[in-house]
Amino acid sequence: MSYVVGLTGGIGSGKSTVAELFAKQGVDIIDADIIAREVVAPGEPALAAIAGHFGPSVITESGELDRRALRARVFNHPEEKDWLNALLHPVIRERMVAACAASTSPYCLLVVPLLVENNLTGLCNRVLVVDVSPDTQLERTVKRDNSNETQIRAIMAAQANREQRLAAADDVIDNNSPDRAGLQKAVMRLHRQYLALAGVL
Repeated sequence: MSYVVGLTGGIGSGKSTVAELFAKQGVDIIDADIIAREVVAPGEPALAAIAGHFGPSVITESGELDRRALRARVFNHPEEKDWLNALLHPVIRERMVAACAASTSPYCLLVVPLLVENNLTGLCNRVLVVDVSPDTQLERTVKRDNSNETQIRAIMAAQANREQRLAAADDVIDNNSPDRAGLQKAVMRLHRQYLALAGVL
């Protein structure tokens, strides 16, 4: 079982960039978003349950989940969102735990955007937060996703706020600056620290 570092941060904080820098050091990356897509792939029991509950309108002609249609169905119906979360969260959690257990690097990085919101910090030995100001989040995400500000603000409002994330953090990477060299240096410092904590150094 690897030593598990949970990586989180708000939308637009740069989690993926940080995860890539750790991956270059040979660290196994376990990405909750990828697992969340895998559990609703064609042939998976969760997809069959979703089709049974919501009907064929949320399944594409090729038999895949129509995410947009599903989002539209649950958007204004909290009880439907609760049903979906109750179905998917335990399956995703189980796969994350299994992936961490199967990791072969000295420590692994468990990347979970909603680590704090979904009370998943207990799966981790340490929590690393990529921190940026709300203004930076907004600016980067609008540029990256070509989205409008209102949509991004709504996503940010649904996530834990900056103070809640920082309160859960053991370690913090400040990613407000576009300085890639500084980011690399911060990652290398933490990489050495995590190797030591994992008993390798």
